[in-house]
This record gives sequence, structure tokens and C-alpha cells, in this order.
Amino acid sequence: MDKFDRQIVALLAANARMAVASIAREVSLSRSAVSERIRQLEERGIIRGYHARIGGGGGAVRAYFELHYHVHRCEQYAALLRAIPEVKLCYTISGETDMLVYVEAASMIRLDEVRGQIENMPNIKTVKTHMILSELINNLG
Repeated sequence: MDKFDRQIVALLAANARMAVASIAREVSLSRSAVSERIRQLEERGIIRGYHARIGGGGGAVRAYFELHYHVHRCEQYAALLRAIPEVKLCYTISGETDMLVYVEAASMIRLDEVRGQIENMPNIKTVKTHMILSELINNLG
């Protein structure tokens, strides 16, 4: 990534709905050059999606799922989890837990459906849910 790509990514991170024309003005490139750079950033996986941030306690229900499974197949589970739009983060971690999965769902009903999808994956032993009650620190942006 060069300085233009970094500027484009920073602008889109701050406002995913920013118009290409506005980005072009900010980074001093043509609209077509910015559009092409965004397309390439998406193809390379640097930009993996555009998201709305929900604030004020309304909106998304958030939880971490602790996954324990019978056979170590982290990549297999990651591939299955990618197909669930509510899954936002997935980590393999040390200790007794095999995988930690962060989920944002529109409702408790949908969160329960996602948990059911995960529980029905092959060789899942247990899924433990940790509901997020409040956010005290967020330095991620």
C-alpha cells in the first residue's frame, strides 16, 4: 500500500459511505483512479467490507462464543464461520478453549439461531456464550 491507499483506507474507515468524488478531492486523485484503487484494495482483501456502527446501546446484541471441539480443525471451522454474517471476529487461543468467536446479531432470537448453527457444525463439543453487557474501553476505532 502506498500513501494514497493508506489515505483512502483511513477515509473509508472513518466514513464508509464517503462518496468517491469526496475521497478523490481529499487525496488529490481523479475519481476513476480512486475507484480503481478501492476495487484493488477490495480484491486484495485489505478492504473486506463496509459496516454501520450502531451506538447508544440500541441495536446489536453482542456476545463471545467459546468453542470446544473434538478434532483440531481451526481452518475448517473458520471457513464455516465466515459464511455467517453475524460473526465479526474469530480467534484461536491458548488454554482449554479452542476458538473464541465474536458475534453481533440484530436480536436475541438471531443470536440464538447463530449459536444453533455453530453447535450443529461437525465435531463441536461445547459452545459457551458470554454476553456483552457494556463496553468500558474501545481503542479499536
